[in-house]
Amino acid sequence: MTDPRDWVARDAAVVWHGFTQMSCYADNEPIIVDRAEGRYVIDVEGRRYLDAISSLWVTTLGHRVPELDAAVVSQLERVAHSTMLGNGNRVVVELAEALAAVVPVDGPHFLFASDGAAAVEQALKIAFQYWTNQGVSGRSSYLAFGDAYHGDTVGSLSVGGGGFGTDVFDPLRFPVMRAPGFAADPSFDVACSMVAAHSGSLAAVVVEPLVQGAAGMHMAPASSFQRLGEACRAHDVLLIADEVATGFGRTGSLFASLSCGLTPDLMCLGKGLTGGYLAMSATVASDAVFSAFLGPDLSERTFYHGHSYGGNALAAAVALRHLELLSSWSVLDNVRERAAQLRELLDRFVAKLPAVGEVRQCGLMCGIELAPPSNGLRWGRRVSAGCVERGVLIRPLGDVVVIMPPLTVTDSEVERIVSTVAEAINDLG
Repeated sequence: MTDPRDWVARDAAVVWHGFTQMSCYADNEPIIVDRAEGRYVIDVEGRRYLDAISSLWVTTLGHRVPELDAAVVSQLERVAHSTMLGNGNRVVVELAEALAAVVPVDGPHFLFASDGAAAVEQALKIAFQYWTNQGVSGRSSYLAFGDAYHGDTVGSLSVGGGGFGTDVFDPLRFPVMRAPGFAADPSFDVACSMVAAHSGSLAAVVVEPLVQGAAGMHMAPASSFQRLGEACRAHDVLLIADEVATGFGRTGSLFASLSCGLTPDLMCLGKGLTGGYLAMSATVASDAVFSAFLGPDLSERTFYHGHSYGGNALAAAVALRHLELLSSWSVLDNVRERAAQLRELLDRFVAKLPAVGEVRQCGLMCGIELAPPSNGLRWGRRVSAGCVERGVLIRPLGDVVVIMPPLTVTDSEVERIVSTVAEAINDLG
C-alpha cells in the first residue's frame, strides 16, 4: 500500500498550490487523489471521499461518467486541439450552437477561454472597447459589488471586492465604483441609484446573479437582479452576468439569470461548462455588442484578444455531451429535489447548533457560517478537517463551511453530508 505521507512530501517539494500556504501544506493533512468514480474521489491509500464540493464547484454529473469519457475518446480520434484564431473547428461550432439555444442572451456569440477569471477579463475588455468602437468617450468605469469575487487575474481582481489575502495587489487594481454587497443591501437600492447617477461614465455593471459564491454564499432575491437589469437598460449601461459559479444548474435553473429575468449583454461561463472534465470557459456577447466590433479587415474595431487553447476541441466535445446529458437525464429535477431535502435537513440538524451563526442556501449552493467566539480559532478549517476524516470532502471559505455536491447527488448522500457536517461542528465543543 502506498504511504500517503510520501506523496505529500513529493507534492510539497515541487508543486505550488493556489490559495495555500506551502510552509504548512503538509501539516493540514491534504489528500492526494489517485482516481475517482461516481461522486467519490479516492486517494493513493485507497480511501474514498464523497466529493461534497464538486472538486471546487466544477463537477456536475460526477467523476468518470461513461458518456463523457466516450465523448473525449471520440474527439481524440478526430483532433485534440486546433487554433480558433482566424479558423474554426467543427465541434466548437456545434457547442456554440447548442449553448446559443439555452443562454439568456440575445443573439449570442461565444469567445472561449480556459477558466472563469479569463472569461471575466474578456468581458471587461469587450465592454470597454464596445464604447470606444462607437466613438463614445468617458465610458471606462465599472460598477461592482462589495464582497464580490470574479477571479484573480488583474482585471477580475479589480472588479472583485478584495479579501482572500489579495490586498498586496491593490496597487495593480484599477478603481471601480463599489455598490454594497448583497448582505448589506439585498434590495440593490444603492446599486440602482449609482447606475442612474453615473451612467455617463460606466462601461458596465458586473454582478453574480443570485449568489456571491466565494463571498461565503451571500444571496439576494431574484427581484433585485431584475431591478438592476432594468436600471442598466434604462440608462444604457452594459450588464455583465458572472455565471461562472452559478451556471449549469447549481441554483436549480440552468442559469441563475433565468430565475432573475435577466438578459445580460455579456455573460461569463466556466466551472461546470465541461462537467468538471477539462478547463474551458466562455464569454457570451449579445448580437448588439458583437456587432459593434464589425468593420474592415485588420481595423481598429477588431477585438485583438485570444488564447492559444481557447476553444479546445476536447473540451468542446465533452461540454457538448454534458449539455445534452443535463437535459436528457432531467438533472435539474434532481437538483430541486435534493435542494429541498438539503434545506430541511440543515434546518433540523445544523442551523440550531450553538456554533452556527447562519445557513445560506440557493439550490445546491450552500454556506454554513460558523460563529467562533474569538478570532484565530480556525473553526472552518477544523470542521472541514473533521468532515474529511469521516470521508466527506469539504473545503471552507474562512469560517463558512461550503456544501456544493455534484448535481446528481442522491438522497442518501445528502443525508450523509449533513450528518457528517453536524458531527464535525459538534466536535468544536
